[in-house]
Amino acid sequence: MKRSPEGRAVLLERPRVIYEKVGHAWDLPPNTFGAAYASFMGSRNFSPDDRPPVRFMDTDELAYVAMRAREVHDFWHTLFGLPTNLIGESALKVIEFQQMYLPMCFLSVIGGSARFSEKQRKLFFQHYFPWAIRAGMRSTDLMCVYYEQHFHEDLEDLRKKWGIVPAPAAPV
Repeated sequence: MKRSPEGRAVLLERPRVIYEKVGHAWDLPPNTFGAAYASFMGSRNFSPDDRPPVRFMDTDELAYVAMRAREVHDFWHTLFGLPTNLIGESALKVIEFQQMYLPMCFLSVIGGSARFSEKQRKLFFQHYFPWAIRAGMRSTDLMCVYYEQHFHEDLEDLRKKWGIVPAPAAPV
């Protein structure tokens, strides 16, 4: 994050994804990233304040980065168009692994896919897994994005700017 101007700004300013800071997203025009995020959260009855605190980190900066990764997770759902079901969460964990190389992301994919039915497993590994690998590799460094400063921008424009390819529809 320190190698990116926007990432450095995030580390310096340490924005939080809490309702007090992002609540204005619910009032933005429908084509904006902020409105898409608000719609995603509202349709699931999620609150940005629901994330548990990060513990057991060696430094304050590392604790902030870990907390930021948790807090931007729902932005990533919004940007990639992924649902919050087991397949969607597993696909997002593949992207997170491609972005951050955290073993826990890879382990989550293994654990999640172990719970798939045979039909879900086939769909995931033939359809979503290859897409998620490409999507994670193609995207900009997503931990370096100061998302809150882009709420007012058009969602599709941001996807193009950040190299984000939304999840494909499941084959019928």
